[in-house]
Amino acid sequence: MENSDTKLTISSPTLPPPPRVSAEEPEAKKLKMSTTTSDDEGCTTVTGRKIRYKRRKIAIFFAYCGVGYQGMQKNPGAKTIEGDLEEALYASGAVPEHDRGIPNRYDWARSARTDKGVSAVGQVVSGRFYVDPPGFVDRLNSNLSPQIRIFGYKRVTGSYNAKKFCDRRRYVYLIPVFALDPCCQQDRESVMASSGSESEVIGLVGNVKSDLKVEAVDVEAAISSNRNDALNSEVTEDVEVLVDNVNSKTDIETVIPDQDEGTPLNGGSVNTSTILEEEKVNGEERATKESKFSYGEKERERFNRILKYYVGTHNFHNFTTRTKAEDPAAIRYIISFDASTTVLVDGMEFVKCEVVGQSFMLHQIRKMMGLAVAVMRNCAPESLITNALQKDVNIHVPTAPEVGLYLDECFFTSYNQKWKDSHEELSMKEYAKEAEEFKMKYIYSHIASTEHKDGTVALWLHSLNHRNYPDLHVVNEEAINDNKTGQVEVVTE
Repeated sequence: MENSDTKLTISSPTLPPPPRVSAEEPEAKKLKMSTTTSDDEGCTTVTGRKIRYKRRKIAIFFAYCGVGYQGMQKNPGAKTIEGDLEEALYASGAVPEHDRGIPNRYDWARSARTDKGVSAVGQVVSGRFYVDPPGFVDRLNSNLSPQIRIFGYKRVTGSYNAKKFCDRRRYVYLIPVFALDPCCQQDRESVMASSGSESEVIGLVGNVKSDLKVEAVDVEAAISSNRNDALNSEVTEDVEVLVDNVNSKTDIETVIPDQDEGTPLNGGSVNTSTILEEEKVNGEERATKESKFSYGEKERERFNRILKYYVGTHNFHNFTTRTKAEDPAAIRYIISFDASTTVLVDGMEFVKCEVVGQSFMLHQIRKMMGLAVAVMRNCAPESLITNALQKDVNIHVPTAPEVGLYLDECFFTSYNQKWKDSHEELSMKEYAKEAEEFKMKYIYSHIASTEHKDGTVALWLHSLNHRNYPDLHVVNEEAINDNKTGQVEVVTE
């Protein structure tokens, strides 16, 4: 028995050693994770311990003043909001070096594209970023100019896309009250005088001073030489606008009561020099206090009736460029268009026009406002709006200046409903106070100062006539039928 046991003891070491396969498996997994698109980013602490951060899918809420920028969307060779934001994300450590300038690598998406000079209060972008360590928002803002402000961010699902998941968008257009006065006929010379020398006045759509050689237009010379030159006097904008919006008001509004019949045109009491400047900008020789026009109940009711023509599903091919009537993209759904509120900024009264829709095309909102103002000023009949929304009618529609337009908020109703139990609500409610302060400091003040200084809207109103826009006087059915067969020249912007 003892010998048997000894033999067994001796023979046991001859058994094969444990296989190494299990020890090699973790190494193979590490190799799969070691790629340039890894979600892990290392950071060594003071104690020498290495901390790994992960990319997080987030939605970033921010605002910007569009002056000086060629729109939101990144465009090679142009200064854009998106370009500055991408560089700030890289400088803040949110995007690694190997992904710099390649937004597809971190699932970049924007909720809305805004055009040249257009601002935003509730813009949203999404992507996969390194948000750790704490202080991500402060790091971002420190790498951006003051006219771009990051409010915060929220974690979202892995499949979230800021563009695809945005149900509706709301835009606001601030139009000076005097622009709606049918009796306020602009005197070009006085407007030019209030803005400076004639060489400083840019275009007829109220563009901010930039390239004078390209954009300076003399209406009278354009009309005498070629009517089409006058029609083509609107400023070229390369970046497309895809606008969308929804009705979800922040209760913080600078609202003023309806003006009485003797209230100054630009509202409020200001010093003498300011009053004189406003009188020149508005192109009126008489004192402001003598103006009898005010945005009262009757005017409000009429303007809202005009804007209501746009509500619903229509073919907006006449309210954009580069989109034909047969293109399905010309069909857009407008949820609401309201102009019931007035705001007072730097002594000038504006009507706040809020439009809510699923999506908008290039220049669509500005053209809707342009035609609505023309109708309000009795330059065109209300029926022209209905005709312009027909598929087989081609009408050249005036484009209002870009300076008064801004993106107010983007909405994610369906997403919030679906993921309410596991993710934070995506909305501007949490940032309402900051957004209001930014809007008043940068956007509203810019709109008012531009009108005071450059007479932006006043110059545009001077061009709003039948010589520059002959289609505005089309009122009878015969003329409409003629337009169905003959294409009206489309201005390329």
